[in-house]
Amino acid sequence: MTETLKSDFNIVDKALRAGPPSSELKPITEIIHGKAVTDPYRWLEGDSEGKMTIEVASWTDAQNAYTRSILDNLPGRSVLENTLRPLMEIDMVSSPELRGNRYFYRRRTGKQNQAVIYYRETPFGEARVLIDPNILDDKNLWTVAWFSPSHDGKLLAYGMHYAGDENYTLYLIDVETGKDLPDKIFGKVIASGWLPDGSGFLYSKLADVNNPYSRQIKFHRLGDKTENDAVIFEQYKEGPLATTRGPFAYLSWDGRWMFLGYSTGTRTNDVWLIDFDRWRNTGEVLRQDLIVGDNAQSFGNFHKDHLYLFTTLNAPNGKVIKIPLDNPQKDNWQEIIPTKENTVVKRIATSKNYLVIEYEVNATTELTKFDFDGKIIGNLDLPGIGTAEISAGEDSNEAFITFTSFNHPTSIFRMDLNTGYRQLWDRPKIPIDPETVQVSQVWYTSKDGTLISMFLVHAKGLKLDGSNPTILYGYGGFNISETPTFIPTLFQWFEAGGVYAVPNLRGGGEYGDAWHQAGMLDKKENVFDDCIAAAEWLINNGYTNPNRLAMKGRSNGGLLAGAMITKRPDLFAAIACWVPLLDMLRYHKFLMAKYWVPEYGSADDPQQFKYLAAYSPYHQVSKTRHFPSVFFATGENDKRVHPLHARKMAALIQAGNCSPASEKPVLLWVNRDTGHGQGAPLDIKLREIVDERLFLMWQLGMLPH
Repeated sequence: MTETLKSDFNIVDKALRAGPPSSELKPITEIIHGKAVTDPYRWLEGDSEGKMTIEVASWTDAQNAYTRSILDNLPGRSVLENTLRPLMEIDMVSSPELRGNRYFYRRRTGKQNQAVIYYRETPFGEARVLIDPNILDDKNLWTVAWFSPSHDGKLLAYGMHYAGDENYTLYLIDVETGKDLPDKIFGKVIASGWLPDGSGFLYSKLADVNNPYSRQIKFHRLGDKTENDAVIFEQYKEGPLATTRGPFAYLSWDGRWMFLGYSTGTRTNDVWLIDFDRWRNTGEVLRQDLIVGDNAQSFGNFHKDHLYLFTTLNAPNGKVIKIPLDNPQKDNWQEIIPTKENTVVKRIATSKNYLVIEYEVNATTELTKFDFDGKIIGNLDLPGIGTAEISAGEDSNEAFITFTSFNHPTSIFRMDLNTGYRQLWDRPKIPIDPETVQVSQVWYTSKDGTLISMFLVHAKGLKLDGSNPTILYGYGGFNISETPTFIPTLFQWFEAGGVYAVPNLRGGGEYGDAWHQAGMLDKKENVFDDCIAAAEWLINNGYTNPNRLAMKGRSNGGLLAGAMITKRPDLFAAIACWVPLLDMLRYHKFLMAKYWVPEYGSADDPQQFKYLAAYSPYHQVSKTRHFPSVFFATGENDKRVHPLHARKMAALIQAGNCSPASEKPVLLWVNRDTGHGQGAPLDIKLREIVDERLFLMWQLGMLPH
């Protein structure tokens, strides 16, 4: 061992022996549906509105200092950072949007902290910078979250936010001159459709940026005062639908029709058709019911004189219905693409002459081309087994396909939908060889006998000797699918002999709406059982052992990671728990979390309280005395999941862990310049991945001694 390593470990050992900062106990007991529930760290939520107090800020500073004293001094940090930096600096590029003769896209190159908006006049022409947020502030915390070009490509609306707060402000820019127009709209704004002549656009915003349940659909005419923009539709103010994500809307290409939707849950929404011309001429919002009050999720694509409606109504795997716009009553509906067993419709795209369906089969993508009567023309060729998305325009048969897989760098292909001819449009250069890793998909049995699929990724030639360091990553919620994705920083993990495992847990969307329902509300325990079974499969099949197995989860996946901390701490040596939900009895009282009551339930309901209390990680800590090492990380500006969850859970485990802090440290990092993760600059992302990777390598015995 070198003197430097000895010195580094001495600093870490000293910090560990001193232990984490103390957290004052201020227990509050309340009776919920007849049961006494005590919260020892309620004060770490902040004031009555969840805003940080001086006391909480001081406690957070102490926790951050403790965490940095350990993570910054672990041996090998500089080497790991130097290894991961070039993998983080690989270019990122998005699929272009074609408007007029211009191709708009985002790209982050090399050391840039934030992605820049570019455009080209031809598919492979000169790239021209349109919006560069990197020049706006020294910390590079401004982010372009979205953009929407006008039909002729002459104007571009775009949304920016700061330090990950996701409160987008809408700006307009003249593409030719690069000058901003005076039109500016505040309030978490998202543009959703231009009129063909570029004279105005549809958008949604919050009436009150501090009230996430106040979304409005509005229309802006260029040059008008934005405060005078008319409200077309707004979030319900009363009843159970007043606290969902509320309304969303977009226009047909010709501006004649508006598709209006209203989220009624995390897997359901109502949808209507609105004659937008009529509204513009008379101010009358005449809603034609499409699917209202049903247990289904539905979205529509306009094409000429028809609406092509994707829906899960009586079709858990999705189907497509063709609706004539001039006579949209249900008697005139035509089901053109029926639901298919073991094949899930994820999205539909329309071009000038074709309808393309993104299917998901065993958690991988297939793209199938149809005519507009539902006749199959054939599958679109993809580079391999992975995840693909297609971008197509109403007035062209030119399309762009983004493809990625664990061992295939994210690549964008330009395709002629008439001929199927495909050419590479962009693929960032990478300093690694994807062919060095092996990808496989296995199936294992969960507690109740359900078969679960899981992706395994590792270096070729891996020996199954039961000692491979392994990261188990899971999500399992909100109909979100975990599909193959190229993650450059994992190649350091693979070179170090590590395994990366991604199970397709119930609650996700990999196998349709029924799969989602099987992991929500009172069936959430299925998700935890699926994850536990995945860990046991990895151990029983010679991939790893409990001393070399780590768990990682973010957001809803942070809830999953928290459940593993309390349910099966014996299975894991370390857990990385990012921006997590952990107090499931109070989560819905903060920020936008009432959105998620249809997914989880609410402790305000006596029956839902029972199952939430039974698994809420924060309330299960007292039943566990020996914990794995845990790294909690959150963002102070998170507008989705309140940082209180990580604060309270860290304090509770630090105080209640029977294992010495020197053996099973519990660390908390609260980043003051980030939110839920969106918009974090490259430098912060690099520090985050180094922190997490070094922590896991340390706890899994991969650092030099």
